[in-house]
Order: sequence, then structure tokens, then C-alpha cells
Amino acid sequence: MPEANIDNEHSSENLSIFSLPVVNDNPIGWGPNDQPDKYKDLPYQKFSKSDKIGKIADWTLTGHTDKKSYNKYQSQFSVGNVGQYSYFHDEDESQFTLVDQTRATKTGFQKKFRTNPNKIIRKTYNQQYQKPAQVVNTKMTKQQKVQQKSKPKYQTNNRNIQMKQREPSVRVGDEWKVIEEIEFSRLSKLSLIVDDPVDLKSCGSMEYYDKTYDRVNCKVQTAANKLKRINRVYHKVTTLDDPVIRSLSKTEGNVYATDSILATLMCCSRSVYPWDIVVSKISNKIFLDKRDDSNFDLLTVSETSSEQPMDEEKSINSPHNLALEATYINQNLTQQVLRMNEERFCFTDPNPFIESDQSEVASVGYKYRKWDLGNDIKLIVRSEIDAISTGANDEKIFLNIRALNEWDSKYNNGLDWRQKLDSQPGAVLAAEIKNNGCKLAKWTVCSLLASVDQIKFGFVSRVNTRATDKHVILGMQQFSPNEFSSQIALNIDNSWGIVRCIIDILNKQKDGKYIIMKDPNKPIIRIYDIPENSFSDTEQGDQDGDEE
Repeated sequence: MPEANIDNEHSSENLSIFSLPVVNDNPIGWGPNDQPDKYKDLPYQKFSKSDKIGKIADWTLTGHTDKKSYNKYQSQFSVGNVGQYSYFHDEDESQFTLVDQTRATKTGFQKKFRTNPNKIIRKTYNQQYQKPAQVVNTKMTKQQKVQQKSKPKYQTNNRNIQMKQREPSVRVGDEWKVIEEIEFSRLSKLSLIVDDPVDLKSCGSMEYYDKTYDRVNCKVQTAANKLKRINRVYHKVTTLDDPVIRSLSKTEGNVYATDSILATLMCCSRSVYPWDIVVSKISNKIFLDKRDDSNFDLLTVSETSSEQPMDEEKSINSPHNLALEATYINQNLTQQVLRMNEERFCFTDPNPFIESDQSEVASVGYKYRKWDLGNDIKLIVRSEIDAISTGANDEKIFLNIRALNEWDSKYNNGLDWRQKLDSQPGAVLAAEIKNNGCKLAKWTVCSLLASVDQIKFGFVSRVNTRATDKHVILGMQQFSPNEFSSQIALNIDNSWGIVRCIIDILNKQKDGKYIIMKDPNKPIIRIYDIPENSFSDTEQGDQDGDEE
């Protein structure tokens, strides 16, 4: 650029002279339009504006097999790999050696796609000249057959399996209105600390536990190990049909439930299968109830397992048939392990559900207890106790007895109870906690509500995996309810918080009938406002059938 002439001595009328230089624009590429005379005899490689010239030299480019990066720094004016700057060796350079003979470090990309030319040559040679291999004997050994049977029958890619949509526990009516929809993630954040309950009434009688069943094992199988059918009457009376709760509702409490109904609410965040609880609000008093024709009292099997039972109606391993089998095993085991036909331990009041014409009633004791949940909520719960035992100093120990059943070891993480229960009882129990986490949590809550001292688990298995009529007892384990609740990560404060949250929602509603439903396919519970005559047709139909 020429210098501007500025003379301070001159007057302001003399202005500086500024001249613009000549700029040559090349619209088709980089560099000048006209080649200067001094560079006339030198070779010059043209560059396009789309060429990438970020690197001066790339020594690893020759090893790339990726087509995207192969032509990364190629110019569009060159033909193939030959450009104006291509160099050809005219002289013999075989005598030339490098001083640094260390190998260049290859990148991870080059190592991944490294090929072995010798391997390719050997493969080609074997295909052409080697004799075909002899046919291997297809007969399987005995050990191979056992391993083949132990594999799951339906072993497919889980991504390609379309889970069957479950049906709700009860059909949602057209007139039902959704009051609240609560996700399990919200329920898991709740917490409530409650004080110890107050015992209002104790009823029923219980038999003593037979301690010989604590020595049952898988190695020695006797006639006592076989599960027997005990012909006794089992009462599953709901809340509104309980005469004791009806009498207590006149003077005590404002929320009423049974231990099984309350445990379902307290452990609802662990549930997978659908369920429903009917709520009747009468004179600002809430009764948590169940439908007469529901499957509420059936015990689920493998509900929280990663491989849930296939929903096939005709199969003995369908969820419904497994629930019937588990309920049958649980009822009979709780009576078989007792010292039957001996003196019973009786509470102050007799069993309120015994009728004069009934046969022998199962061993059970009832405790009616009251909890204060705050906000003027007084909860009365009927809890159950299965049996009683004696300690070292002849002190009374209250028990709850439950049965865990094995229906197929293939779907129990490959653990065969007959082989593992004696040597690895902890592994068997851990598998059951994983596969039946919701059921075990509800049993633990029921034991905590009744304040029993011990909860005993009986491990029962089928004699034949294809038959559901014969079972055998393989062993017994016992735990303290508080100890077992920490073992299954059950937060009882969170469970009380869930109950308080649902009761607060119901207290805001007017007197009427409601239903709490677990969504069959989503981790959500919904509260519906339903008409007063809901489920009355079904109940009336059941009554007509009984009269006939």
C-alpha cells in the first residue's frame, strides 16, 4: 500500500492522497488468476475451495480402510492418486536405510481391521485340497442331555418378544370417574413415622408348632415330608362383613381394613399384576374392602421375575393356575406343621366367624389394633396369627407360617431346590426374593402388623414338574420380621406414607363408593369414583346361585 503524504506545515486545504491497490479475485479456486513470470516454469497444483487442506502430512492415511476417510485430502483436480506433485523413483534406493528403525505405533482403528494374509492363504488351501471332515457322532451323552434339559424352553431374544397386554382385575365402567392417578415413583418418596399400636381386641385359638419340621431336609425323605391335604375351614372375611369391626366402628377409629388389604396398599409399588380395592365411605368413615368375586386372596407366583409364567389358560403353569396351586400349598402347610388335635392356646374372645354347623376350623388368632396416622386419622386393622410356639424359658412365641413353592427349577435362576436348599439356603432365598418380591413384602408387612415374633417359610416342591397334585416339603427357615424386612429392603416408614397419602385423598371426597386399581401394564394406581350399585349385579347373581 502506498504511503499517505501528510505535511503538517501545509494548510488544511491540502488533503492526503490515498489510492486502493489492485486485487485479483479468483472465482474458481485458490491463488492468482494470472501466473507471474517468475513462477512461470514451476509446477503448480490447483486447489478447489471444497478441498480439505487441514493437514500438511498424514502418515497413517495409507492404513485406513474406511471409505469415508480414504479421499479425505484428495484434490478434485487430481486423477486417482496421481497428481502434479506425484514423485516417481528413477534411481535405485535399495542401499538407503533409515536411522530410526522403530515401528510406527498403530491406532486402535488400524488394529481392529488388521488382516493376516497367511490366514487367508491357509483357508483357501484347505478349501481346495483338504479332505472333507468326517461326520461327528450326533448321539448326546447323558451329561449333555441333562444340560440341554436345564436350558429354558423358550430361549429367544427378549427384544423381539412382544409382551402380552394384561387385562385389568375388573372392567372399568363407562360411568367411572378418575379422581387421582398416582405413579409409583411418587409413592417411593413418601415417608411417615407412626407410634406403636393399641390392642383393642384379641380373638380365636391357635395350635402349637411341631418343631420336628425344623429338621426336615432334602436328603432324608419320609412320609412326614409329603404335603397333606388338611380338611379345615379357612375364613377370609372381608372388612364390612366382620362383626367385630362393625361394632368397633361405632366408638373407635375412622378407617378400617384387614391386614391383607392394608399390606397390598403398603407394598403396591412392588406389584406387577393388577389388583383392586373397593372403598366405601359412610358418614366420613372409610372401609377398605375387597370384591367377593375377585382373586384378591390368591397368592401370586413369580410376579417380579424376569421370566414370568406364560399366560396360557390350558397350561398348568399359567399365572392363574399357579396362584391356585400356591394358595392350596400355603393353606395346607400352615396346618400340617402344627401339633393338631392337641390343646390350643386361646385368646380372650372366641373366633367371631365360627358357625355352629361348621366342621373343624383352621388354627388362627385375630388381633384388632389401632394406629394413629396423624391428621385425625385413626386406623383399625384386623391382623392374623397362624400358630404359637415356646421358647427356651417356656415363653410364648407367636408365629406366622408361609409356603414358597417350586414349580419348575428352569424358571428359578437354574437353582434346583433338592440340590441347593441344604447346601446353599441363602442362594435359594435370594432367588425367591427376586422372583416373588411383592408376595414376600406383603407377608412381612402382615407379620409386622400382627407383631409376631417369628415368620417361618416352608419350601415346597412338586414331586413331578408336570403334575400339581403331589408336593413334598424340602425344608423350613425362620426369621424375625424386622430382620427380614431389612433383608428385602422394605421401608416400613415409606409403606405408612403410602397409606396416609391414599387416605388423605379419600378424606377429601364425599360419602360414596370408590375403587383403587393397579394398572395392569403400567406402574400406576388410579382411584375411581364409582356408582353405589357397582358390583351389585355380580353379588346378586352369586346369592341366587347359592339359593339354588
